[in-house]
Amino acid sequence: MPQLTISGVARQVGLQASAIRYYEKIGLLPPAQRMSGQRRYDTTALYRLAIIQWGRQLGFTLDEIRRLFFGFRNVTRASERWQTLSRKKLAELDGLMDGIKTMRRLLKKMMQNCHCDTLEQCGKGIFRSGCAAVVVKSLPLKRRRSP
Repeated sequence: MPQLTISGVARQVGLQASAIRYYEKIGLLPPAQRMSGQRRYDTTALYRLAIIQWGRQLGFTLDEIRRLFFGFRNVTRASERWQTLSRKKLAELDGLMDGIKTMRRLLKKMMQNCHCDTLEQCGKGIFRSGCAAVVVKSLPLKRRRSP
């Protein structure tokens, strides 16, 4: 099998070498063989990195991708793994969409009903109407993407 340098792998999959080292460090990519101290990869590393990148593009976290690789019995087909994780991700997205719809409705209501001159007036109105007790499931903040 051809042995690829980390820069060769990075070039072929469109990642930085640091991302490849990171995936190796956290166990998503098996440790590379070393030749004269340099990492050497075979083509299976390209395929695994393609799966990692595809998973990231679909919105899966690195922990979810780790589950794809290691969270199933060895005999579980890849298609079953993707389907299991995809069902959970779709349910998560449905919940986020519900939260977004609720937030949009509240924002529109606030825009129509708020005529306050000061934030103190606004806070007083919110407090008196009991709206402060309304709990909306907050949406996750956009996190900085790891490599």
